[in-house]
Amino acid sequence: MIGDKMNIAVMRIINSARVLDNQICYDIKDANLIYEICATRFKLHKMVYSHKAAKAIEHMIIDALLAAEPFKKIAERVFQPDRYLYLTDQIMGEIEASTEPELAPSRAIFDRIRTRDLYQMVDYKVVDWPWVSIFQKGITPEKIVDAVKGSKDASVAKLVRNLKVDDVICDFSLMHYGMKEKNPLDFVKFYSKRHRDSSAFAERGVYSNLMPQFHAELLVRIYTKTADYFGIVQAGYRACLAALPTQLPEEVRSASASVQTGPVEGSVEPTPPLPDAPTTPRTFSRVNSFRDSADATFSNNSFTTVAPSFALPSPTRGGPRKRRRVDTGAEDTLIPACVRGG
Repeated sequence: MIGDKMNIAVMRIINSARVLDNQICYDIKDANLIYEICATRFKLHKMVYSHKAAKAIEHMIIDALLAAEPFKKIAERVFQPDRYLYLTDQIMGEIEASTEPELAPSRAIFDRIRTRDLYQMVDYKVVDWPWVSIFQKGITPEKIVDAVKGSKDASVAKLVRNLKVDDVICDFSLMHYGMKEKNPLDFVKFYSKRHRDSSAFAERGVYSNLMPQFHAELLVRIYTKTADYFGIVQAGYRACLAALPTQLPEEVRSASASVQTGPVEGSVEPTPPLPDAPTTPRTFSRVNSFRDSADATFSNNSFTTVAPSFALPSPTRGGPRKRRRVDTGAEDTLIPACVRGG
């Protein structure tokens, strides 16, 4: 379905399973295979379940159902088992086949899905686990619109006046290996062929040392419901992103500032290895790692940069999909003449 075969030796895992100490345990030689299952879960969420087009359609379906709710009373069916039994995906077809004027806004959204005139993703960023709550609190449609309203760019003045909070969507997709930031294998016991009747947790150096510090990340995506607002919504989001460091806890800001101004008094600078002793281990600073992480966390995505006045062309039906060069105001980008949201 996604053009990538994900082979997992299911029967080997089943045959490896044993109940020891009242829990399912596995042969230690299959530890990497168990880890691969968790990694595959993460991969599927990132590549398929949280694909940008899938998320756009998800938000459009929600908006369409909310628009139909005052007339269709969909939510009330939850308390009516005889009606709830027939509440299926067919609700979309029912609304599309309707002729009532009250359902016109809902029909229009479903028509956009059919014609691939999807909500457009204007920017995205992958966020490390420690910064998740800061982004969820600091990046909101209200704050993005407020940031845009403060713009003095005359070229987008009209768009800024018409932009509403409802035109912006902030989507937060938390993806992990199954236990948020924790390594799932830290909670699985293993046995060995020489100790088949006893189990123990596997330490990091037993099966692999190539493990991330956190087994979870947040994918932040900003969408606009109207293609004309593409550039200004991105500009508003990036203004909010630039303001996030000021919202950090005081102790975090102090640590970052001390790194930028130099070493703390009394600390010892790591001594670089001598040229004639290449085998000397290199010393790393945790503070420097923190600074690098923070710098990358609040930086802009250079691959998605456009000018505030940039707007995607409207999708058209029929005809070949010719490619033409569109000026984004930031850098040349090739996009299809018939833009498809996926």
